[in-house]
Amino acid sequence: MNLRVASVKDNIMRTKTVITLVMIASLAMTSHVSICAEWRSDWEKALQGAKTEGKIVLAIPPSAELRKELEPLLKQKFGIDAELLVSRGADSANRIASEYNAGVRTIDGLIQGTTTAMSLQDGGMLDPVIAYMILPEVKDPKNWWGGHIWNDNLKTNRFLYSFVANAGTEGLFYNADLAKAEELRSFDDLLHPKWKGKIGLNDPRIGGSGISLWSFMWEIKGEDYLRRLVQQDLFLSRNLRQVADALAKGKLAITIGLGRAEYEPFLNAGLPIKEVPTPKEGLPASSGYGVLGIVKNPPHLNAMKVFVNWFLSKEGQEFYAKVMKQGTRRLDVDTKWMSQIGVDAAKDVMTLADYHRLRNHLEDKVINVRRPAANFAEKILK
Repeated sequence: MNLRVASVKDNIMRTKTVITLVMIASLAMTSHVSICAEWRSDWEKALQGAKTEGKIVLAIPPSAELRKELEPLLKQKFGIDAELLVSRGADSANRIASEYNAGVRTIDGLIQGTTTAMSLQDGGMLDPVIAYMILPEVKDPKNWWGGHIWNDNLKTNRFLYSFVANAGTEGLFYNADLAKAEELRSFDDLLHPKWKGKIGLNDPRIGGSGISLWSFMWEIKGEDYLRRLVQQDLFLSRNLRQVADALAKGKLAITIGLGRAEYEPFLNAGLPIKEVPTPKEGLPASSGYGVLGIVKNPPHLNAMKVFVNWFLSKEGQEFYAKVMKQGTRRLDVDTKWMSQIGVDAAKDVMTLADYHRLRNHLEDKVINVRRPAANFAEKILK
């Protein structure tokens, strides 16, 4: 009799367990369907709104190739006319700040380097990027090497999205008619008398690629080294095209602080410009032109939502990696081919721990390294 009672109780318990599991599965499925319906609805609303707005205005890196490729693509895919402002990051940030303070909005967002938009972030002039992420493949941190990494990594973690991680910083190029790779094995080689008056430097006193290498040399080589470098009669300029043109024409032998984007037209033309091999001191991991920001209350809100989700998707990051030769952090985008042109995506060649140890970007490094190095540049550069 007791055995029968026990058997009945066991059956009841098993039945309750099965019912509970079915209910849990049903709730999970309902929740999943609800979430899918929600993001699909949000995405459709953004697409329709973008078509109505019909335009987007973006500040982009100084790359004619990016502008040439991106404008027709956005028109074809989404019916959006793209006004792309090609300029150095500091100029873009200054324009956005001036308009914002005047109560004007013409620019929706910007893609630039690590320091460009920090003043906009500090001034409360940016919208949280996460609020614009709709597509699951964009929102899910598992699709990104290192998860979601924010340029503003000290206090906020929301305004400037860092989507690129290169193993080394671009920024050292030479004219092969005037210099040889074996002559440039170390930063110390830049101090050789033969290079006096032959080195161009992107002004590190303002945000941009110039401060990246300048601050790295400040950290590992020290201020005495930089004083000696300045005594080489550097060709100092904030006009990147001017510096690149001088190298291409042989007026300079070496340049510091300009990337592949600035040299793309000359490389395509077959001029004798080459990237300096990694010096023995190494190079810092970099975010390149890989930081995305959104102006607060952008004039074309839905177009910006569509752009953010396409741009941070697999398709968008494949496009950007191909055009800009930048190592996206998306795990589903192949970047190993870049090694053939001397660019290594961090996710392909280093651990995440090494990346954070070697990088000289993100807000913590800007405050502790870049800004002191820029202050030193103010003292010794005339």
